[in-house]
Amino acid sequence: MALAQEKGLDLVEVAPNADPPVCRIMDYGKYKYEQQKKQQSARKKQAQVQIKEIKFRPKTDEHDYQTKLRHIRRFLEEGDRCKATIFFRGREIVHKDRGETVLARVAQDTADIAKVEQEARAEGRTLFIMLAPIPKKPEEKGGSAPQAPAAEPEQ
Repeated sequence: MALAQEKGLDLVEVAPNADPPVCRIMDYGKYKYEQQKKQQSARKKQAQVQIKEIKFRPKTDEHDYQTKLRHIRRFLEEGDRCKATIFFRGREIVHKDRGETVLARVAQDTADIAKVEQEARAEGRTLFIMLAPIPKKPEEKGGSAPQAPAAEPEQ
């Protein structure tokens, strides 16, 4: 304690659970500031996954469907989760099966790059599914897989 006061610094307990407890002589204000900076930089580096939403209707035509599907694929390739929503207006709610068909088709068309995170669920006048990108496996360095030695011809 006296040594810390002599230098104008603080005696900080670094590891209280250690036996014996570990203390350090340091400027506590500076230490606290550096810890905050580390936390901020860690938060910045953390990947933020967004949920993108694409809205369909039960009567969405083929070209519109393909355009919206292209958007969904782009979002998934960028690493974002995607919510495909069917919005029913008026008496369309009677034909929920059409909406389920569209969502099943979306799930099938994106099966190569996405997995269905949440099955088709209805909330009020909407029906939706959640799609999450399939994590990409890191490619191995060194090109192709090792080849087995060729068999030598017998003489």
